[in-house]
Amino acid sequence: MANQTLLLQQLAEAIEAEVHGDGDISITGVATLASAKPGQIAFLANEKYRSQLDTTQASAVIVAPNVELPAGLAALRTRNPYAGFAKVAQLLDTTPKPADHIHASAQIHPTAKIGANVAIGANTVIAEHAVIADDVVIGVGCYIGPRVEIGRATQLWQHVVVYHGCVIGEHCLVHAGTIIGADGFGWANEQGKWVKIPQLGRVVIGNRVDIGASTTIDRGALDDTIISDGCIIDNQCQIAHNVFIDEDTAIAGCTVLAGSCRIGKRCLIGGATAINGHIEICDDVQISGFSMVIKGISEPGVYASGIPAAPHREWRRNGARYRQLDELFQRVKKLENQLASASE
Repeated sequence: MANQTLLLQQLAEAIEAEVHGDGDISITGVATLASAKPGQIAFLANEKYRSQLDTTQASAVIVAPNVELPAGLAALRTRNPYAGFAKVAQLLDTTPKPADHIHASAQIHPTAKIGANVAIGANTVIAEHAVIADDVVIGVGCYIGPRVEIGRATQLWQHVVVYHGCVIGEHCLVHAGTIIGADGFGWANEQGKWVKIPQLGRVVIGNRVDIGASTTIDRGALDDTIISDGCIIDNQCQIAHNVFIDEDTAIAGCTVLAGSCRIGKRCLIGGATAINGHIEICDDVQISGFSMVIKGISEPGVYASGIPAAPHREWRRNGARYRQLDELFQRVKKLENQLASASE
């Protein structure tokens, strides 16, 4: 995408902010307060960086309504400067698209339906009866399986694989190496031998979903695996079969969701978290990174189970004491019983 140049007033109108100073300043990009150069816009979302307003070289800044500004520094005032920065960054984004036309080497099955203004990268395969909506962009080396549906203005980066029958909604972004619709881990045991259970469900992804690189989302065994509207999933996550994730939940990298767990709306799940299968987590739950969730959560709030790193000698001592915990409990219980008997 070519460099974008917008006037400060245009940015203000786009993000519904109030202009402070000259609205005709040209803005070509975004930067931090410390690194910004003339022509760029920076933002202040954390009080500890307030002093950098006095030294920034930015042509303008995005700040809260009550922030006092140095003389001559233009600004956009908005209640949420960080969200304002995100919206401005989208408007000035120069990231190239995964593809800009249908490459001659792309293999498109005659029964596939391709919408208007679609771009498909080199060596990508679109299988039979796939439906690709208008303005979709599919990068180099992707595989779009039979009967897959991809909604309007969704983008897939390089080497994404979407297995048969899966559905991706509108305005989604799927990063490189992600696999959608592989078999879930479904097996039955018969006299010590594993018997595979065919995975007959799909993956159904809603609108405005962002999925990071090298993430795997397994298809359902019978029912579908569902990722609802507005979810964001980081790199290298594992979403097992028949998982349900409700709207606007965010999942950080290397998290594992076991089969048939259900995650509520607006949950925040920290990196490297493991969530047990067949449990339910209610809306508005925040789980700290490295947590292990083995039973359901029915009350909103912040939860954690990770053990912070400690010096090795301290960790060994604590480990030894942990092994003595049951013995200590029994001793305390015995003393309590003795005290209770003596007081009778």
